[in-house]
Amino acid sequence: MDLFESLIAKIKGEDKKIVFPEGNDERVVGAAIRLAKDGLVRPIILGTVDEVKKVAAGIGQMIPDSVTIVDPENYPVEKFEEMVKAFVARRKGKNTEEQAYKMLKDANYFGTMFVYMDLADGLVSGAVHPTGDTVRPALQIIKTKPGISRTSGAFIMTRGEEKYLFADCAININPGAQELAEIAVASTKTARLFDIDPKVALLSFSTQGSAKSTEVEKVAEATKIAQKLAPNENIDGELQFDAAFVPSVGQHKAPKSKVAGQSNVFVFPELEAGNIGYKIAQRLGNFEAIGPILQGLNKPVSDLSRGANEEDVYKVAIITALQATN
Repeated sequence: MDLFESLIAKIKGEDKKIVFPEGNDERVVGAAIRLAKDGLVRPIILGTVDEVKKVAAGIGQMIPDSVTIVDPENYPVEKFEEMVKAFVARRKGKNTEEQAYKMLKDANYFGTMFVYMDLADGLVSGAVHPTGDTVRPALQIIKTKPGISRTSGAFIMTRGEEKYLFADCAININPGAQELAEIAVASTKTARLFDIDPKVALLSFSTQGSAKSTEVEKVAEATKIAQKLAPNENIDGELQFDAAFVPSVGQHKAPKSKVAGQSNVFVFPELEAGNIGYKIAQRLGNFEAIGPILQGLNKPVSDLSRGANEEDVYKVAIITALQATN
């Protein structure tokens, strides 16, 4: 059984509702129709009925009865007013009702409120919108879990039977030690969704003091914080990638580590390294990069790459439904 066969088995019958704000995009509409036909989720597509049906017709499809189309511009007045009040209350004075009326006409804000108000179980966006347009409403409305100060973006890297998790490769440019520790702990939970028994390496260009710099000190401090936050998890650092991954190198460079040489979750010290790292693995190592998977939110919101194809949308929606079941 490959990775997605196992994920599908986990969500089959869970009947999760996933909202897709980009109903004007054929990749999104195509994936939503496939998900509905396969009985994996109950898609909610945002857009006008005519627009969504036109997009579907353009790819030779019809909208199944199990797909719901919701038009934010023509949402029933009483329901929209209820949403506005819920939004203003959630924002705790940061936005007025007048501002809320305008903001909730935006499909991403509207869709995020669907998730917040339990009208949907998760959201998938980003095929058309930049990352900020997906993440910002999620942070303002859904917010992060207790003990998590910010969300982060992880990728599941697969090649044949191999599975690894890379984080943060999408969101935080230069996280501090506390944020890096939170990313490490959040990554253990994401790893388990994919049946990865997490052995977490916080990466650096140094292995346990072999080099001295403020960058190394940050990772070493993050390791200590993460170990305190999750004392039952296998987390170690700072480790160079070869020390984290290659058993012989790990034994030589960090012989007392329970993680060195056998790591399967890799936490990068900042976004530049993470983004470069996963793309090297993807392009030179022929790994499939699945994500980014947003970690640390109270409810699942997923951000697609604007270069995503229909298959990517389909798979990310499955992951979002999986997150909603846990």
